[in-house]
Amino acid sequence: MKRRSFIKNVARGSAALYIVPAHVLGGRHVAPSDTLYVGCFGVGGRGGQVIRQLRKSRKVKFVAFCDVDAKRAAETFKAYPDVATYTNFREVYDKHLNDIDGIMVATADHTHAAISLPFMKAGKHAYVEKPLTHNISEARLMADVARDQQLITQMGNQGSSGDGIRTLTEWMESGVIGKVHRVDCWTNRPVWPQGVFGQPAAEEVPDTLNWDQWLGPAANRPYSSAYLPFKWRGWWDFGTGALGDMGCHILESPFKSLKLGYPLAAEASCTTVWEDDFVESKHTNGCPPSSVVRLQFRTEAQGNIDVNWYDGGIMPEIPEGLQEGETLGSGGGGSIFYGERGIVVCDTYSANPRVLNIYRSQVGDLPKPYLKRQKENHVDNWVNAILSKGETSSPFSYAGPLTETVLMGNLAIKAFQYRDSGNKNNVYPGRRKLLWDGKQMKILNFDKANDWVQGSYRDGWGLG
Repeated sequence: MKRRSFIKNVARGSAALYIVPAHVLGGRHVAPSDTLYVGCFGVGGRGGQVIRQLRKSRKVKFVAFCDVDAKRAAETFKAYPDVATYTNFREVYDKHLNDIDGIMVATADHTHAAISLPFMKAGKHAYVEKPLTHNISEARLMADVARDQQLITQMGNQGSSGDGIRTLTEWMESGVIGKVHRVDCWTNRPVWPQGVFGQPAAEEVPDTLNWDQWLGPAANRPYSSAYLPFKWRGWWDFGTGALGDMGCHILESPFKSLKLGYPLAAEASCTTVWEDDFVESKHTNGCPPSSVVRLQFRTEAQGNIDVNWYDGGIMPEIPEGLQEGETLGSGGGGSIFYGERGIVVCDTYSANPRVLNIYRSQVGDLPKPYLKRQKENHVDNWVNAILSKGETSSPFSYAGPLTETVLMGNLAIKAFQYRDSGNKNNVYPGRRKLLWDGKQMKILNFDKANDWVQGSYRDGWGLG
């Protein structure tokens, strides 16, 4: 029921008892067993999948859909003809702020924070796809606002709601393989064109696309099909590369189970791109075709831990003792935990930890489950947590630091790509081990990298 309808009925002295959503009365949390009213941003592709999951809960009512690409969003628009549609998220804010309890954001990485924060600051709960943000500063801000506004939030790393990550955490906490000193993680991404740099040739903007809104905070430039609909992930101004795409899934296994916290340092090496014989590309506006990233952590329980990331077809070494028929990872990637007494391997999304057979006799009995299992899926977890004032699996208080860790790896990649025009003798002038002060959110030994921590914003798109 809309606010105006409620007031009208009260004014008429209606004897009927009306039970209204909390948002109608200006409340920040909806009442138990009530309906959750949601505004959705980015409703084609992955966003459309989340919408279908939200709809299955039967506790959600969609108030508005917003997508800059009418063609990509057409299937969702057609499936819900009664839902208002927009191409500009500000119109949803202006017209429906009092009608919604929460938002779902599944747009390109560079617009996550710009769209989410105005609604979050107004007290709206948020479900935002991974990675949570485009840069580290945004991730910190999103977590701070969620905390200050006491919001129920969830990042879209669905494995966080599964049993596998809980089993892995129990094993690591119980010391199944002893102290862990190294974790190797990898993905088959990118699965989009990556490494072809320079600005693409200008093309005519399709009638179905609001190009200005799609650019969002990014600097203005001509439209090109080289960016859309999925290929934006390989351009630094819009995406976060293979690491940003899959790191919040794969790196979550060590991050959560080993309680890693902020990394101390990061370094990278990447495939270089050649424009001609002995002529290296000077363009650094795109992510490299492949990369290796090394992150260093120190934890109270485990001591020093090295976490290594591989993408673009580069793989970690095969662990010693892998037997015929044993597999490493699934879903296009995975992780390998090296401990004092054995090796555990995990899959991309569900973790699904397994001790390599050769070490099974050394680790003894595995611990009985003691962490609470979640019976609902990741999307329902967010919906039900709002309705019952419960907890989510990946709240921004957790998802923010996880995203920061992932994006710290990207700083090392950017540092490797960086070319100082005044230094022509060093083949890799940017390559170095970046030292990170997580609390201060600052690179200690390479000032240029701090520009990437903060990001830049087109006029009218600042986060305030």
